[in-house]
Amino acid sequence: MNDRFAHGGNVYDGGAPFGGWHDFSANINPLGLAPSVKDDIVSHVGDIIHYPDTTAAELRAAISSHYGIAADSIVLGNGAAELFYVLFHVMRPRRVLIPMPSFSEYERAALSAEAEIDWFTMSEENQFALDVDELIHIIETKNIDAVIFGNPNNPTGRLVKKGDVEKIAKVAAEYETLVIVDESFIDFRNDADEYTARELVSSHENLIVVESMTKFYAIPGLRLGFAIAPSVIGARMDEGKDPWNVNLLAQHAGVAALADTAYQEQARDVVAREKDALYEMLGALDGIEPFEPSVNFILLRLDKKLWGTSEKLCVKMKGKGFLIRDCANYVGLDERFVRVAVKTREENEALVDALKSIAQGNDKTIS
Repeated sequence: MNDRFAHGGNVYDGGAPFGGWHDFSANINPLGLAPSVKDDIVSHVGDIIHYPDTTAAELRAAISSHYGIAADSIVLGNGAAELFYVLFHVMRPRRVLIPMPSFSEYERAALSAEAEIDWFTMSEENQFALDVDELIHIIETKNIDAVIFGNPNNPTGRLVKKGDVEKIAKVAAEYETLVIVDESFIDFRNDADEYTARELVSSHENLIVVESMTKFYAIPGLRLGFAIAPSVIGARMDEGKDPWNVNLLAQHAGVAALADTAYQEQARDVVAREKDALYEMLGALDGIEPFEPSVNFILLRLDKKLWGTSEKLCVKMKGKGFLIRDCANYVGLDERFVRVAVKTREENEALVDALKSIAQGNDKTIS
């Protein structure tokens, strides 16, 4: 894959220390895999002699019940990313508006469907907040066929209120513009109801919400996501994807994960507490300016005179056994930016200690 679209989470790089990498480059639930989900996966391993249910009826019913959405509005995916590709390939928008910086798979999926990209800059001076009025103005004036944005946005962590999402969708409908909202991290919020657009889909025929289950339930290697789409669009997406795209173990894992409310509550509490603690620890370091986090990751702006480029810092941290995300390949960012995940207190303190060691000139690498 071209570095232009490289991601974090590459724990398969050579030179891993004994015990493996401290991976802060991928934004996964710090609690790790729930025991209930692991047990369910193990108990169904023998069932992989069968094809998965193409209707995923049990999983679809569990998602419908958990989120209070109609089962026939759900399109299941092998991770959220697959659904971006499916959506663009079946809808074939000619011009796609993408706020920057944001998840690179929006662009890659749009390009794979031969769409033209229009970039919308979210200002660094405004903490990368989405200017809703300006976004609407572009929709009104530039013949945009689809707009896609993250809520919370990756890598900035910025949020858009539900009322603003509806405002965008209403205006976009007048211009026959699709509005795609990526809510892959919204489950980490205790106040998700203030932001999620799930319930708006039923009353807006141009609105699609995409959600990942891999991040919140710590199953990125298994892959699972879903879209909430109006019936016409959902039917086209179902027709345009592999009927067995969600494997048997992922289907069972999803059902078990949605049933484990204790894990969900604990995860939200841990992230709410630890993101604030890590934000304060990072803010106390000279030459590092963290952007206030909303979920389980933090964008950092570096003073290059003190820390060097993002690439150099990532190399130094890797030498200490820590993987962090170089954000220089995000459209709209540069070599002053890195992103770190929020983990447990012990792990977060170890990350900060490694940064302090680099700041003090002790760049001794792992043995």
